[in-house]
Amino acid sequence: MRPAAAVGLLRLGRASYGASLAAQERCVRRQLEKEGRGGGGSEDRLLLWEPAGPVYTVGLRGSGSGGAEEAAEEERRLRALGAGFERAGRGGLCTFHGPGQLVAYPVLDLRRFGLPLRGYVAALERLAVAACRRLGLRHARALPPPHTGVWLAGRKVCAIGIRCGRHITSHGLALNCCTDLTWFDHIVPCGLEGKKMTSLSQELQRPVSVEEATEPFLAAFQEVFQCTLTLAEEPI
Repeated sequence: MRPAAAVGLLRLGRASYGASLAAQERCVRRQLEKEGRGGGGSEDRLLLWEPAGPVYTVGLRGSGSGGAEEAAEEERRLRALGAGFERAGRGGLCTFHGPGQLVAYPVLDLRRFGLPLRGYVAALERLAVAACRRLGLRHARALPPPHTGVWLAGRKVCAIGIRCGRHITSHGLALNCCTDLTWFDHIVPCGLEGKKMTSLSQELQRPVSVEEATEPFLAAFQEVFQCTLTLAEEPI
């Protein structure tokens, strides 16, 4: 992997799903505008946030093989639980975001990192594995496709769902720190039957906050992507 210049870090704190998407879209737009101007300077960004409330999100492949009526009924069922429901422009099926998750949206120009798309997904998995191991989960690992994300003996601790257009990435990963895992009981997470979700807190048998997980995560990001993170202002 080629050494890269600085990546700007945006800490959104606790944010709604809509606010985080809007911030991400502004970053993507800045990247594309830079490309339109012929380059010059780096607009690569890493957005970190924790969901302010529970929300189910469905990726580009939808919630399954059913039709529009079935999808609408599924949305009504999930909303009735007291959660939000959003259709996202990422890959993957239905998943959950909520308080206690560390969510990362890298907005990167993959050409700067010399990464093809599959190589980028593998890099995100290495990032999450490295972060988990820094926090004490030595047996965290990635599995062969279709099992993207990070796993511990069949339990998934980190989900990955990305989008890439004109070499610019968006969306990313969600690491369960102290997430209320009962929200996952109402869906088939990422479309994988028979698989359970877990969290850092559950696996380490102690409370692990998003704040505690953040610095190991940032250190792992710089290691995997061979970059330096610098604080950045959110684009308008």
